[in-house]
Amino acid sequence: MNYLVATFPERFSAEAAYTTLELADYPQERVSVYGGGYKTIDQLQALYDPFLGARREMQRMLVWLVPFGFFAGFTFNQVTQIQILEGFSALDNSIIGGIFGAIAGGLGSLTVGGGLKVILSGKSGTPFQARLLQGNYLIVVTGNETQVRQAERLLQNQSPLYLQAYEDE
Repeated sequence: MNYLVATFPERFSAEAAYTTLELADYPQERVSVYGGGYKTIDQLQALYDPFLGARREMQRMLVWLVPFGFFAGFTFNQVTQIQILEGFSALDNSIIGGIFGAIAGGLGSLTVGGGLKVILSGKSGTPFQARLLQGNYLIVVTGNETQVRQAERLLQNQSPLYLQAYEDE
């Protein structure tokens, strides 16, 4: 599902944009208005969760970085023959090195995949929530890519503060 979020500074401009979509015969069940007197922040939260996207990206990176980290740690220990734990064989020490490499790969997926941002910022809300709290109005249009592009062309003429298309997997 694709969606488009347009931010307008006041109710009048949001209603004018909604009317523009209505006059262009855009399906009204795919258009929502958020702000004072319309849908609330809680209803918007279900639409878009940036932390869910970060989690998906982290999981994708885990699939590649953990095995690569294990292989790199194992190979590095085989080449250098470092004794991590005395009394263990060279193979055992290499396996321990591989485990350390896998842990490093997991930490890499956490930081590069966006998980660190989620951990440090907490779930303080979506970027749209801040706009609503500032008194702005949001028009959210859902649909396939063609419908979203059509709505984007129509809404660009209404001079929104922000206009951003999103693709949800």
